[in-house]
This record gives sequence, C-alpha cells and structure tokens, in this order.
Amino acid sequence: MAWNTGLRLSALEKTLHSLDRLSVWRGRAQLLPAHLATGLAGEDAAFFYLRRKGYTVVARRWASGDVPGDVDLIAWQGSLLCFIEVKTRTARDATPAHAAVDEDKRRILRRLARRYLRQLPLDTPPETRFDVVSVYLIPGQTAQLEHFESAFDRAPSSRHD
Repeated sequence: MAWNTGLRLSALEKTLHSLDRLSVWRGRAQLLPAHLATGLAGEDAAFFYLRRKGYTVVARRWASGDVPGDVDLIAWQGSLLCFIEVKTRTARDATPAHAAVDEDKRRILRRLARRYLRQLPLDTPPETRFDVVSVYLIPGQTAQLEHFESAFDRAPSSRHD
C-alpha cells in the first residue's frame, strides 16, 4: 500500500479516536454497556488493520434482516471475498479470543454469507473465505491484533436457509 494511503488511514483512525474521547468528555457519548463499547472499538481496530493490509471493506455489521446475527466485516482481498468475525478482549486470559467463534457462530456466519452472496449482482459467485480477527485492547497498551485467515471452512448449503 502506498505510504500516503497508510498515512491517511492513520490520521483518520486518530481523528475518530479523538472524537470518541471528546464525545465522552462532553457527556454526549452514546451510552452503551461496556462490553458493547469494547466490541465496537475492536471492530474499528480490525477495520483499520485490514485497510492497512490492502483489503477493501464493503460492509460493517451486515445483517440480512431475516436471519439472526450479523457479519462484523465483509471485505475483498483482490478477487477473494472475506467474511470476518471480530472478537475483542480487554485481557489475555487462558482462552484466546478467537476460541469464542464456536460451531454455532460458524453456522450463523455461513448462513449469513450465503444470503450476502445471493444479493450480489454477479453471474458467478466469488471465491470466499471465513476469517477471525482477535483484538486485545489491554489498558495502557496499543491494540494487539491476530488475523486468522481461513479460520474455518464453508460448509455445504443447508436446506434451512
């Protein structure tokens, strides 16, 4: 990625972080439970991380409307469409963040991915991949991210779509 694009992303990330702090200071921050605010901060960190790696993010928190759940990030890496689940933690404990993507969550993500692919205006569906990004937002430290490409496989279609 060109150095000026990286510089712009860094400036945008710092600006958004500053605006978030300003809204808290002025008492105008959206009142969210701590775990939801942490999750949103982790998704923001993953978004900028992927952009720096050259991904083109096309959707954030995508939901189909008739299937429960959402996909945190959907991004193109060249001609490959990636469905990305972000897991955020504020401490590194015995269980890594990516371990929270259990079989039930994988089933939901696969189902949502099929819905997303159906609405694309393409004759042939693109090659897809399911990734998990673990984000650790430990107080007093810079964000730590681990990207697991192809974290799980795409299962055959279910007749219960």
